[in-house]
Order: sequence, then C-alpha cells, then structure tokens
Amino acid sequence: MESWQPSKRGAREAASRRRFLVAIAGAVIAGTAVGAAMLFKSMAGEAAQPINTIGSDGIAIRGYDSVAYFRDGGPRAGKEEHSLRHAGVTWRFASAENKAAFAADPDRFTPAYGGYCAYGVAKGGLYKIEPDAWSIRDGRLYLNYDRSVQAAWAKQPGHFIATADRKWPALVKK
Repeated sequence: MESWQPSKRGAREAASRRRFLVAIAGAVIAGTAVGAAMLFKSMAGEAAQPINTIGSDGIAIRGYDSVAYFRDGGPRAGKEEHSLRHAGVTWRFASAENKAAFAADPDRFTPAYGGYCAYGVAKGGLYKIEPDAWSIRDGRLYLNYDRSVQAAWAKQPGHFIATADRKWPALVKK
C-alpha cells in the first residue's frame, strides 16, 4: 500500500503556517499585539514594496522620520535610538511616539512608491530623494529628487500621481 506524501509546496505551506502560528503565539504572550498584527499582514502574503535606501546604507528616507511630515509639518531627522525594522529596512524616528505611530500603521506613514522620487516614478525610473523635497496629498507622503524636481511635480501633482500609479507595478517587478 502506497502512503500519501504532501507535495513539496504543500509541505512548505504547512511549515510556513506552523512558523506563523508559533510567531503569533509568542508575540501575543509577550504582549506585542502591534508586532503580531504586522507579522500577520506580512505572513498573510502581502507583498512588501521595495523601500528606497539609495545613499543611506539600508535606512529608509535617508534617516528621516516619516511620521514627522504629518505630525510636525515637515522633515525631521530620525534618531538611532528610535529605530525599527520594517519591510527589510531600518526606519528612524525623531521620538518614541512617532516610532509607535509608525509601528501601529506603517502603511499610513510609508511614503508613496517606497520613498522613491515620485516624479521619477512617473517618468519611469527609481531615483534617490532629498528629504526636504516633499508634499502630502490626500493623506499620502510623496518625496522628490530635489527641490527643483519638486517644483515641476507641484505644477501637476494629480497627473504625475496617476502616471506613477500606472508605472509603479512594472518598476517594482524589475
């Protein structure tokens, strides 16, 4: 009699489910519900978008605090002591409160297009940014290459956002 063996894919999926359940249980036991929620989203198959770390050795937004754009009305340098890892990169924050806000809702505070220059994405490329070239539109943070590019962006942001939204999926696959 031949015994049934799960496919390699089935075995991998079962192992992944076991790791997920153990990690969730550990996070809940440790009292880190936010961490458990973030782990659940990542393990549930949500593809993480690439995050721009050009010129910053694996640190998002060149070390600036993404929450500060919303709370303080502009860029603020993050501090190493207020760092966390998300989407495979280090994020820095100016305060523990901003770090907690990001941990609770990273999608809200992650810049559009992973922090790549929004104008550049609309033009079909992935480029560095300068943290002081930014705008918030409809609750989303958009970063630009520099202030001169931001000035061009500001003339037709709706057009550039629509164009970048169409081009982003193909750029991410490269």
